[in-house]
This record gives sequence, C-alpha cells and structure tokens, in this order.
Amino acid sequence: MTTVAGLLRASPLPALEARILLEHVLGWRRTELITRDDEELPEESVDRFEALARRRTDGEPIAQLVGTREFFGLSFDVTPDVLIPRPETELLVEIALAKIEGMHEPRVLDLGTGSGAIAVAIASSRHDAKVWAVDRSAEALAVAAANASKLLGIDRSLTFVQSNWTEALDPAQRFEVIVSNPPYIAQNDPHLAEGDLRFEPRAALTDEADGLSAIRTIIQTAPFFLAANGSLWLEHGYDQAEDVRALLTARGFSDVRSEYDLAGIERASGGVFAA
Repeated sequence: MTTVAGLLRASPLPALEARILLEHVLGWRRTELITRDDEELPEESVDRFEALARRRTDGEPIAQLVGTREFFGLSFDVTPDVLIPRPETELLVEIALAKIEGMHEPRVLDLGTGSGAIAVAIASSRHDAKVWAVDRSAEALAVAAANASKLLGIDRSLTFVQSNWTEALDPAQRFEVIVSNPPYIAQNDPHLAEGDLRFEPRAALTDEADGLSAIRTIIQTAPFFLAANGSLWLEHGYDQAEDVRALLTARGFSDVRSEYDLAGIERASGGVFAA
C-alpha cells in the first residue's frame, strides 16, 4: 500500500518540490497532504508522480511540469515556449505602476512579453490602463493571450502584437511607460547550460552576443514611441546596471537610475525621455 506520507518520504526530491508535484497529480490542496497523509493512493497516481519526479531529477523545471507559476499574486500558465516568470521581474511591474500612478487611462507597452506576466500584472492592478504586449514569437503570444483571458477576462483584454521589438508597431502610437525584460545573458555564459535555463527558450534568455544587443536596440527605438516625459525601464543582469545607465544617458534619457531587487541586486534601470 502506497500512502501520501510513504510516497513523499521515499521521493529523492527536496520535500517542497515533492509536495508540489503530488498536489498537482492529486489535485489536492497542501493541507490535504497533511490531513490525508495515511490515505492509500491509486497506482495510476503513484506512477504519474514518479514519472514527474524522474523528469524533475533530470532537471526539468517545476513550473513546466505543473504548467503554472505564480507571479505578482497571479497564477500564470507556462509552457516551454515562454520564459518562466521570476520574482525579481516583479520589480518592473512595481516600477511601471508607480510611474502611471495618478494618470487616467495610461498607455503601457511591454516589449518581449513572453507569458504575458508583466503586461497582465499591470493590467490586473490598473483596470483603466491600456496595455500593449509585444513578442516576436507567435507561440509565446498564444500563451500570453490565454493568460490574459484567464486572469483578466474579456473586459480587460490586452492588445497583442507580433513584432520584433517595435518594428511592427504603428509609428503614431505613444506610451507613458515602456517596460521590457529582454534577453540579456551573454551567449557564452555557462549558466545557459545549467538548471532550469536548459529547458527555457534560448531566444528569451540570450541575444547570442554580449548580452546588451537587445537592450541597445530597445533604448535606441523606444523614444520614438514614448509620450512626452515618458519612461523606459529594462530588466538586466546583475552586472549590467552601469552599462545600461550609460546607454540610456547617451540616448538622451534623463533621471537615469537603477532599482534594486529583493536580493539587493541592481536589477532594473530606466529613465525619462523628454520628447
């Protein structure tokens, strides 16, 4: 007889990961794993759990195994076509919300939206915001659109555009805030061959260059789409803040600065462009 307690005890995974996978397989809440820990499990459920545990042991991300990841208090669907939303990226959402505070129907552009995490989180917090979500990947946009439908409903749907950064946008469009979490890992960074990153879309992680080429492109083109005194904010690597600030300043942005994430790392940099 295989029970909840016995299965978790025998699992080679860390306890938290094992519980997450078993909750997913059984469709139980976390408290049920405690209150029903001596309950015999169907053989089919045991087999499903062990198959997922083997995939996790091989390095496949938990988020992809269960198909969801929480971000900014919302549960986003994720697939191998999109970057897994990460806690540090919530900083971009917080910055954008601070920038549009007090504005009526602010316009926000999210470049490289992936799962839609940033765009949907902003729209969820500011019901009157007009949010555009851009990605060059049709598969990623499909995931983002599904998340928007699930989390926002049809009344507050976002505008989705398939585009390589701003290339396909209407040149007459203007936004109060542009945010982006672009690929910023250098092509030769060893982290690309480690952990969860091995299973995520490479194009969302690296620019196949020095880690700054996508950031350079966005900084150069964003001013054409910013309203007067609009803001651009970008997530970047732990050691890129100084370089990004220099690029922003050279392009004519003012009030250029960086913000720290909860780990004390300069994670996002941005500035204001006086059109």
